[in-house]
Amino acid sequence: MTKTRTDLTATISGLAMLALAALPIAALATASHAQTVVKVADINLLSPQGVSEFNQRADAAGRKFCLPERTVAGRTSCRAAVKAELNEKITALRTAQLAQASTTLAAR
Repeated sequence: MTKTRTDLTATISGLAMLALAALPIAALATASHAQTVVKVADINLLSPQGVSEFNQRADAAGRKFCLPERTVAGRTSCRAAVKAELNEKITALRTAQLAQASTTLAAR
């Protein structure tokens, strides 16, 4: 039973990581906004360096995505919404990475 559960957990976390490997900012997209993607497949989100790299990429994506906004207040609001959406998605991805790392250690 434990082996099957471990395999199922590893499969689910692996699928979650694949699904979130590139985090599109889709919910905020409108006709004036280009689709923006933050690539995360190449960084370890469990390390401080990986989190720092993600934050840099997220900030750049927010600036690019919110460029069509005409006012400073509009851009600020847009960037806050982008950051909130990305933080929500990255939390799920970090949880999946942690589960996979735990499963890998448990299997050894």
